[in-house]
Amino acid sequence: MKTISKKLSLLFSALIAVLFSTTVATAQNTASKIKNVVLVHGAFVDGSGWKGVYDILTKKGYHVTIAQIPLTSLQDDAAVVKKALDRQDGAAVLVGHSWGGTVITEVSAHPKVASLVYVTAFQPDNGEATTKWLGTAPALPENGILPPDKDGLVYYDREKFHKGFAADLSHEQAIFMADAQKPIVAASFGTPVTAAAWHNKPSFGIVPTADKSINPVILRNMYQRSGAAITEIKGASHAVFVSHPKEVANVIIAASK
Repeated sequence: MKTISKKLSLLFSALIAVLFSTTVATAQNTASKIKNVVLVHGAFVDGSGWKGVYDILTKKGYHVTIAQIPLTSLQDDAAVVKKALDRQDGAAVLVGHSWGGTVITEVSAHPKVASLVYVTAFQPDNGEATTKWLGTAPALPENGILPPDKDGLVYYDREKFHKGFAADLSHEQAIFMADAQKPIVAASFGTPVTAAAWHNKPSFGIVPTADKSINPVILRNMYQRSGAAITEIKGASHAVFVSHPKEVANVIIAASK
């Protein structure tokens, strides 16, 4: 009886040890995973386009904030994102689409930014403006970015919006986006960034291979220069954050680990 009792005691102790180590490992994993995500839209759209990505991430337990930037200047846009970061209760993954990439770069030194995700987005270095990269590869014929109007605002050509911006969405959805578009102040593109913390923080880049608004050659060159982890989404358009929310969310989840 003593032998059986001793064996049961040892078995119980071993079970407790396994349960304890599993609990510790789970706690450590939870503690190391970033739960906050801040999403930043680009030019010609607003934050509503992130709805699909938002739904996926929130269902997985992430706290997601969508920054509605005014598109009036790099400084104004960056100020909105900084305020969103200030409100987070800890480290965050900062995500930008298109022009939003320049904005998140400007804010990248914020102490709560743990990693950066560039969704077919500009990734300039210190002292570089967005226009520096726009001229490094030919504009594609479907591109519909118009010259500034008399007020210095840049719009996207309604007639080119479907093929140039959102070819993998329905025509009806693309036209709605075109009619709901937010213009951007042209001078924003010429403003250089003052911080580029992707030099010392992990960065991830998404390249939609059928993007007609930013030549994919430009995207690959920026992301290769920075050493970003690159994900290519075959056949995706510039509106990849709308048309491929699962793939975009998966990259954000990878950045949170």
